[in-house]
Amino acid sequence: MSATTAVSSLNETQQRILQYLREHADTRTYFKSRLIAEDLGLTAKEVGTNMSALRSGEFGLSVEKWGYSSSTTWMVSQ
Repeated sequence: MSATTAVSSLNETQQRILQYLREHADTRTYFKSRLIAEDLGLTAKEVGTNMSALRSGEFGLSVEKWGYSSSTTWMVSQ
């Protein structure tokens, strides 16, 4: 499956989160669900639920669940 095909298989929320991570991954490594949610107008639960699709897909980013203090933290690298 090509990267374009993989991205088109994501729902709108997942695509928004992916775009957000791509835009910020060059300057940040760790992302809290709560802060992503604030920036995108979502809930932290919505972010966490949709991150599983990004963790398992081939989108040019490595996404790993990292910690849980005051919100789930994700380690993201290109």
